[in-house]
Amino acid sequence: MTALTGLTFTGKSWTPKFLQAIDFARCLGCGRCLKTCGRGVMELRPMNEEGEFVDDEDDEEIERKVMVVANLENCIGCEACARVCPKKCHTHVELALAPA
Repeated sequence: MTALTGLTFTGKSWTPKFLQAIDFARCLGCGRCLKTCGRGVMELRPMNEEGEFVDDEDDEEIERKVMVVANLENCIGCEACARVCPKKCHTHVELALAPA
């Protein structure tokens, strides 16, 4: 298998790495990655003390908010979210292509 590659404007080879997961235990919920991504890949979700997601944002049991991958199909592999994350909680992978 080979990795998906592209070219930069100057003709350099570039391999995109796509967002796969966010480590909730490390995430501060600061929103820096959300603001950086213009493609709507992530969203902030509230959690309770037990680490379970809460649907009602007005719920008094909300302990904190964390970033989650909401629309994986929108990721273009630029890794901008990981570059602005102070806790380095994003996991990215290369897309492997099957031989033709």
